[in-house]
Amino acid sequence: MIDPNNLIEVVVTVVGRFFIFLAGAYIVVYTFLSAVKTVVLPRSANTSITRWVFRITNMMFQFRLRRVRTYEDRDRIMALYAPISLLILPMAWLVGILLGYTLIYVGVEGMSPYEAFKLSGSSLLTLGFERRDTLFGMIFEFSEAALGLIVVALLISYLPAMYSAFSKRESLVTLLEVRASSPASPYEMITRAYQINGLTQLTDLWELWEVWFAELEESHTSLAALVFFRSPLPGRSWVTSAGAVLDSASIILSTVDIPNDPQAQLMIRSGFLALRRIADFFNISYEEHPKSDDPISVSQYEYDLLYDSLLQAGVPLKPDREQAWRDYAGWRVNYDRVLLAMSALTMAPYAPWVSDRSLPRGTMYRRRNGS
Repeated sequence: MIDPNNLIEVVVTVVGRFFIFLAGAYIVVYTFLSAVKTVVLPRSANTSITRWVFRITNMMFQFRLRRVRTYEDRDRIMALYAPISLLILPMAWLVGILLGYTLIYVGVEGMSPYEAFKLSGSSLLTLGFERRDTLFGMIFEFSEAALGLIVVALLISYLPAMYSAFSKRESLVTLLEVRASSPASPYEMITRAYQINGLTQLTDLWELWEVWFAELEESHTSLAALVFFRSPLPGRSWVTSAGAVLDSASIILSTVDIPNDPQAQLMIRSGFLALRRIADFFNISYEEHPKSDDPISVSQYEYDLLYDSLLQAGVPLKPDREQAWRDYAGWRVNYDRVLLAMSALTMAPYAPWVSDRSLPRGTMYRRRNGS
């Protein structure tokens, strides 16, 4: 005759092991899907594992930056942030798979957590010092070893694609210094174009940057770590370069007295759409349909100073300054919020009308000479 107490104990044990197995299987599937979404999926996918890895790594870097006083030192330290986060990320995936399979072995084989952990580590890293001869045990051992190899292979394929996109991004950022100095500024870009009689020959440049923004949107949402990859030189940044080009086009359309260039308008639209898509990935809020008279971070006083400087440099300007200001603000409002948010997120170097109003005052962009 069956003892009811023993039967209840057996049922409780079986049910408990079943739920432990389900928990382990969930962890394994969730971790593997996180790796696939981050590396393989050709669209933006903000997974919690990736987000927390970058967030925790950022906290460690922020602790390191507390006593740093110059921007150059901050830039040197933060240049390691994205690469180190990328190296930690596959480790987080492997740890997730390791813990998930530990629970699976506990549930399926009835092993102690210690023995299950040894078996999981041996299988994941293909060390082979621990194994089970049962059918289900071998199935899970082989599947864990395969997942470990897949995660490593994903990282190997991930890095070349990322550095290819990084190189493509930085080519136009580097070339911009020829036209707009460093840090890039709309004033330098417009006056230099005027001095070489090139104000009416900028269509090709706008086309290049329209394509650049389109590629930026695709690469910096599907490979989001690229957002934090810093330029080779401390004074350059993809964010401040984007801001300088967008502002230059906006000022030329609104203020400079030359024939209207539709390509400049298309480039601005391409630019603010790209910045907004990247902002969406990081859950940064913005007004999707801003009004032309909504406030922007650039004051009319600052605009008037630029207007006077351009006028003094001989650049032909539209005589109605008030209307020119309203037109400029109407263009800037489309990208103002997301541009400053990207600048703060990436700790961009000093640049007028971009990081000079989005970064914490003082230490973020203080020069070594104290200026």
